[in-house]
Amino acid sequence: MTRPGLLVALAILALDQASKWYMLFVLDLPTRHHIPLVAVGPFGFDLTMVWNRGVTFGLLAGDGPWTQAVLALLAVVIAGFLLRWMARAENRLTAMALGAVIGGAIGNVIDRLRFGAVADFFDAHAWGWHWYVFNPADAAIVLGVVALVGDALFRPSPRAKGSVP
Repeated sequence: MTRPGLLVALAILALDQASKWYMLFVLDLPTRHHIPLVAVGPFGFDLTMVWNRGVTFGLLAGDGPWTQAVLALLAVVIAGFLLRWMARAENRLTAMALGAVIGGAIGNVIDRLRFGAVADFFDAHAWGWHWYVFNPADAAIVLGVVALVGDALFRPSPRAKGSVP
């Protein structure tokens, strides 16, 4: 089951890094800061440049190089644990969900090593309330975790499939 997960990880990593390259160096979002894209009634989706020096939702934020190095190292250790889990995955969904989390984590580690922070730029909002600004790596991590939780909660047990105890 490792192969599908590795393919997902590579695809997520490539998509994440390509989108960040485009936003940073082609669109020059750091200079432009904000570009409105879609507004439908109270809903909107914009590009807004944010440098995230912390982890999810800006937790553990710090500007120092040691903070970024520790966060990058922590993400690499977690990715290593998830790779080991992927090698033992019981089904394709688990392997692919782990691949999404791994690809996203590595994409954000690359940002930390290159820029000292993670480049975030997708800004979804409704009724004046903005969700945290995120990037494709963040979305892949969240969707991967949701798939893992869903698989753990709703996968039929061997007993439910008709096996005898």
